[in-house]
Amino acid sequence: MTSFTLSQPPSESIAFIGGGNMASAIIGGLVRQGMAPELIQVVEPHAEQGARLLGQWPIRVWPHAQASLASAKLAVWAVKPQAFAQAAQEAGAHLHEALHLSVAAGIRSDNIAQWLGSQRIVRAMPNTPALIGQGMSALYARPAVTPAERERVQAVMDTTGESLWLSDESQLDAVTALSGSGPAYVFYFLEAMTQAGLDMGLPEAQALRLAKATFSGASALAQNSSESPQVLRERVTSKGGTTYAALTAMEGAELKRHFVAAIRAAQARATELGLEFGTPPGA
Repeated sequence: MTSFTLSQPPSESIAFIGGGNMASAIIGGLVRQGMAPELIQVVEPHAEQGARLLGQWPIRVWPHAQASLASAKLAVWAVKPQAFAQAAQEAGAHLHEALHLSVAAGIRSDNIAQWLGSQRIVRAMPNTPALIGQGMSALYARPAVTPAERERVQAVMDTTGESLWLSDESQLDAVTALSGSGPAYVFYFLEAMTQAGLDMGLPEAQALRLAKATFSGASALAQNSSESPQVLRERVTSKGGTTYAALTAMEGAELKRHFVAAIRAAQARATELGLEFGTPPGA
């Protein structure tokens, strides 16, 4: 895992195809690290989102692909999986010289290479904490991507948090299920803990504050400890105590088994997305 501050902000033009949350997170990270906003252009067909981007940064935002995209040295594909093939058809003609970085879930680099006519492709799976610079991204590069190009991509992604490289592209489906979708699992458990607090008579605001602080504190403890989560759990679980009662109830409900099964369902869906949207229309 690597996270660092750029010693020198990118000075080459970057084009984003799609301007949603993940594009916004990366753009925000680049600007915070000192990149000139005028070097950033975004193709965002939705007028409301385009206006939101322009309200945050003095970048260029287009409703459709423009010839100016040809100046981009890096193209970041931040579109929905189902929109990738069409977006590639519309914007790809202007991006023949660019290095390509995809943050679309499920879409395989073989298909991206076919659509764009380029082998210089990196796939990334970030997550939404990237919006506050605390994201976790996994990266996979096709063989044609040079070491220098890998460094360029990592420097961009590290503006949003931490990153790690994978040697096998198929592992990205597991990453999608574990950390890509993972923030939603945390929010789900925060909902449950807050509801439990309400059921036990706490005001909602206090229950939510307690739940948030517990998650952030426990995560920080795990991050700063050399001990495994199992050991950390055992240290706060005295037999016959309150934590033991809660964990015994969870084990009785086979919560861990069901939770693992849920994450595997997300992995299966990531694989399905690649199969479902990995062939261009009419092919």
